[in-house]
Amino acid sequence: MTATFPVTGTGAADVATLRVTGKHVQADGVLTLELASPSGSRLRDWTPGAHIDLVLPNGLTRQYSLCGDRWDSTTYRVGVLREPESRGGSSFVHEQLQVGDLVGVGGPRNNFPLVPSEQYLFVAGGIGITPILPMVRQADLLGADWRLLYGGRHRASMAFLDELAPYGDRVQVRPQDEFGLLDLPAFVGEPREGIRIYSCGPAPLLDAMERTCAYWPPSSLRVERFVADEAAAPARTAPFEVELARTGTTVTVTPDLTVLEALNRVGVEVLSSCRRGVCGTCEIPVLAGRPDHRDALLDDDERQADDCMYVCVSRSRDERLVLDL
Repeated sequence: MTATFPVTGTGAADVATLRVTGKHVQADGVLTLELASPSGSRLRDWTPGAHIDLVLPNGLTRQYSLCGDRWDSTTYRVGVLREPESRGGSSFVHEQLQVGDLVGVGGPRNNFPLVPSEQYLFVAGGIGITPILPMVRQADLLGADWRLLYGGRHRASMAFLDELAPYGDRVQVRPQDEFGLLDLPAFVGEPREGIRIYSCGPAPLLDAMERTCAYWPPSSLRVERFVADEAAAPARTAPFEVELARTGTTVTVTPDLTVLEALNRVGVEVLSSCRRGVCGTCEIPVLAGRPDHRDALLDDDERQADDCMYVCVSRSRDERLVLDL
């Protein structure tokens, strides 16, 4: 029987208990985990670009993009890079997590969705290939015109090359030690309508992508970051109140606390992972007030809507916010 346990506090997603059914080395420093229900039951559906929150036995929660077969209803697959400066997540997965272990899984959720288009350009750097891989499969399945530029430090560190090989010259594999830095302008070409560009990877690559696509039609480029840009000074330096609409509780958020920390202090636990505004795990609907958005997820239109916020980093522009908690 599959056990589920909700994180304490309304608004938090249920976390399912899954079993590690596979652990495989994909490249230097990269492995994949396969996860399934202990009972073999169906898992929640997902779409290309989605990720899950992996709640590890050591108490840490980390976000990983789904990179398996979305049509396999019984198995999730994620890719995990061994981070040189691991905060305890990737090192635990690589060194201690074993086949047969139980883990918590929140989601899936998708902050990087593949929207319909007749043409796609994909650019991946390193472990950034993980959300891009299902997108490539989906685009190919739909008969769209697509190309992928995939870079890494060296070929041995680049995961899933065997799975990309059947696509032939639609995929350009460009290890840095063989080709140098990716030639983004040559790959992307001149600005034009009707093309969606998706990129995931380290910050320097995504910064370069944004410069390269600066004159493209709005919304042509969509990126997913592992680390948020350095945020500007908060819009409000004074304390503000957060009202929890479902309980009527009011919480004071002082300048030294995040909204997430303030909620935790009064016993409201919201599932969170990155605590840097890049994963989307702690999204909470906003019912009133204007959030000071400080995440790396929302686009300009979504920020103007002011109907949600990521409480690990975002704050308030007003004296009072009302959250759907």
